[in-house]
Amino acid sequence: MTKPDYAPIHLRPADNGLNRLTEVLKEAPKSLLGKPEPRIHTPYNDYPSKGQELIDFAESIFPNGFMDWQKHLAIHANKVKPDNRWAHPLFTAIVARQNGKSAYMMARILMGLFHWDEKLQILSSHRLSTSVERFREVVQIIEENEEMSKQVKRIRWAHGAEEIETLNGNRFVLKAGGAAARGMSRPAVIHLDELREMRDMESFASLRYTLMAAENPQLLCYSNAGDATSLVLNSFRERALAAAAGAKDDIGYFEWSSPTDEISLENAAYSNPALGVTIHPDNLEATFNDPADVVQTEILCRWVQTINSVVDASSWSKCVDSKVDLDTEKLTWLAIDMSPDRRFAALVGAQKLDNEQFVVKLLHTWENELQLDDKAIANEAAVYARKYPIEYLLYSRKTSGAVAARMQPAGIPIFEMDAAYPQSCDELLGAINSQRLRHKGQDELTKQMLSAVALKRNDGWIIGRRASGQAVCAAVATALATHFATRPEVEIDILAM
Repeated sequence: MTKPDYAPIHLRPADNGLNRLTEVLKEAPKSLLGKPEPRIHTPYNDYPSKGQELIDFAESIFPNGFMDWQKHLAIHANKVKPDNRWAHPLFTAIVARQNGKSAYMMARILMGLFHWDEKLQILSSHRLSTSVERFREVVQIIEENEEMSKQVKRIRWAHGAEEIETLNGNRFVLKAGGAAARGMSRPAVIHLDELREMRDMESFASLRYTLMAAENPQLLCYSNAGDATSLVLNSFRERALAAAAGAKDDIGYFEWSSPTDEISLENAAYSNPALGVTIHPDNLEATFNDPADVVQTEILCRWVQTINSVVDASSWSKCVDSKVDLDTEKLTWLAIDMSPDRRFAALVGAQKLDNEQFVVKLLHTWENELQLDDKAIANEAAVYARKYPIEYLLYSRKTSGAVAARMQPAGIPIFEMDAAYPQSCDELLGAINSQRLRHKGQDELTKQMLSAVALKRNDGWIIGRRASGQAVCAAVATALATHFATRPEVEIDILAM
């Protein structure tokens, strides 16, 4: 009998609570090994690299050193130009969770602290607890290494301002929050953990521009895939894609992500380079029945509109019908909503179809960087109210009451929906899941629907305008219109047997 084609898996030594590079696993088929090279990356270059020094150092602090994907990252993230400056002063690594990003980051921190003479390194992440955990792990590695322990001058424990200082004056400082580097003098390296959680450019700017006066600065970012609110990460990805297409940019970007949204081990091998080494295939498969958006982001490392979106992307896509449209002769419900900051607004129309189905269509959107004009919106919305035979223009007094108040004197019937809003949201979700709602697949409507996040309340749940993190006016308006479009023709539409 021939032996199956198996790859050996490292066995874990005595667990010190830190080593995440090895785990007791049974043998895994080679076909299920993770991909060591990123699927998406900025162009490679021929500059020399200091990465081998980091790889050798990892051998001394981790029982099995770096995995292949970490070695690949180390080589390309640490390329140096002829003047000995970093070839990539900004480098981002995107990998699914639990694949060894933190281990790589800790090795890089320690390398700079004890071997590369980097005078100040800062670690920042969105959550203080995450930063503190990384700091504890770095300290533990130092305490278990006699050579490094002898070089430590002091270790300071302070809530949100932990610090390690060496005898030669090199420092590693933990900072949390958007203003992490303010007041810090010329850091050589800033490590940003979970970059996807950084949702405004101002927070990034407070970190980025402290590096301006540094001799040879580097900003190193680590994350898994983000969503539409991950502004900083998304901007880096756009730059990377442009660089891969030929644009001149010194950004470094490596993304281990699945090529499709198929939930399978073969697809997950692209986003989980540690598969078959420290991650057992069974552990991945156990997550495949979790919410689809979560699996897409956390396991397949693919971008979604919103993590934990109230509307499932697959269910929404099943409601697409390119042949449906609003009829200018049929009874119509219009619904308008405006974002709390009054910068975005949307108008949606709905009509009943046969077989208890109904169609929704995004008719108009408004956007202004400062603030929208109620009068202008009312005038433009009135055009649609006269085009279709409407029963009501539906609105929320909290967001679009001023617009509705301008339309009522013109003879346009309006109806306030605040009391029925929780029920409307529930009706919307039911109509989507049952495919009674039909839509034309409009890009903007889809974007806003998949960005909607549920906000729990005592009387149920609603689509949270602020909680969603971006404009979801079209989603809210669709919910309002759904309330009337799903209204039964008779008072009793469920008959007792």
